[in-house]
Amino acid sequence: MSTEPLVLAVDDEPGILRLIKLELSTQGFRVVTASGGEEALRVAEEQRPDIALLDIVMPEMTGLEVMRRLRERSSIPVILLTAKGSESDKVRGLELGADDYLAKPFSPDELSARVRAVLRRSVGSSNTEHVVQVGRVEVDLNRRMVKRDGNIVTLTRTEWMLLQHLAANVGKIMLNTELLSKVWGPEYRDDLQYLRVWVSRLRRKLEDDPSKPKLIKTFQGIGYMLTRPGEAAAVGAAGGDVPVET
Repeated sequence: MSTEPLVLAVDDEPGILRLIKLELSTQGFRVVTASGGEEALRVAEEQRPDIALLDIVMPEMTGLEVMRRLRERSSIPVILLTAKGSESDKVRGLELGADDYLAKPFSPDELSARVRAVLRRSVGSSNTEHVVQVGRVEVDLNRRMVKRDGNIVTLTRTEWMLLQHLAANVGKIMLNTELLSKVWGPEYRDDLQYLRVWVSRLRRKLEDDPSKPKLIKTFQGIGYMLTRPGEAAAVGAAGGDVPVET
């Protein structure tokens, strides 16, 4: 059986599907396509793709609805494709759970780079037998499980990857560029909007009051740190005080 990643591309424009299939096949991916939402869900059930590329604006069923229904069945990573390129649309797609967002028209090289970056994040890194307890939250790095007050917290792949890096370095500041490179890939190291969106999502799931976070601290212009409430921060790599924003 072939081990190359299988990509599901969904778009109601035949020309876009041909472009995606040609480019990704050339790059070594297997590609299956669908021209609508219902067909996409059926193909996903039969083929079990490793990643989905979903056009947002489609007749009958939007890409956002397809993503919602796919996520009910699996944690498949999703890249949204749309002709809309504004920052607000980008943030909305990420807020609703997409792993990435690509505005049309896109270059074939950028498409394949984004697919590789998302797939890279979905592959589990080496685990340690380590359970990190921060307040009422328990992060089991070995079992890839998060609990709050003893109840399992459901995280997306991207949320887990971000939390995993923070928890593996609890009490230490993770630089913005470092988190972006580790979670999204080096090509994203300057995209702070991605980081802000996903940190906000994590806070909503883990913090008692996301507007006044106690667990995930912001260090203005520097990075983020997972910390135990009431515990002194292990800060000061440069020997001085670091401004903290919540």
